[in-house]
Amino acid sequence: MTIGAVLATLHDDFPDVSISKIRFLEAEGLVTPARTGSGYRSYSEHDLERLRYILAAQRDHYWPLKVIRDALDALDRGLTSDSGAGAALGRPRVPDASVDPDLPTAADLAPSAGLLLTRDELMRATGLEESAFEALATFGLLRADQGGHFGESALAIAHAASGLAAYGIEPRHLRPFRTAADREVGLVQQVVTPHRAEADPTPDVLRLCIALHTALVKDGLSRG
Repeated sequence: MTIGAVLATLHDDFPDVSISKIRFLEAEGLVTPARTGSGYRSYSEHDLERLRYILAAQRDHYWPLKVIRDALDALDRGLTSDSGAGAALGRPRVPDASVDPDLPTAADLAPSAGLLLTRDELMRATGLEESAFEALATFGLLRADQGGHFGESALAIAHAASGLAAYGIEPRHLRPFRTAADREVGLVQQVVTPHRAEADPTPDVLRLCIALHTALVKDGLSRG
């Protein structure tokens, strides 16, 4: 948009706004429109929304430019504002932590004794070769119960290991996962044991541990 189009768009909500006002806000570094090849200002929808925020902050709350600049910086860094149609302009705030839809719930982590698979059934269901199955068992990733059967967790482990094998990740590479999981389980058991007389918090504590683990992995990947 040209500066004239921006002015026309803002006029109904901010009848006192002028071209000189918009240029002043640009000079203060609060809005930075692009420039065309011939040097004319070109405003985006993002620029327009910044101008709305600035003008509303000045009109409704009398915020000084420093406060507005800090608020815009916070918005640029991902903080959120409740401002919008029918909402009062608010200072940027840290957004609520998002819930990863792929994480298991506490109910998912509750003990289940529904599925019991034989060794052959588990291998056929996941496409594991005999050698891969033996390696996973050797490194402690697949563990049979006292009756020699494998449950839902073993099925999920075998499926994941089979998929990772396509990327050259062998069972021996997966041993640290078992070690880390056992340490997490040990910590959970240590924490929840005093509370089991009331209501077993194990599934919820495990859910939080998995959420923490996932967040740490995402953080590590984001850092390259």
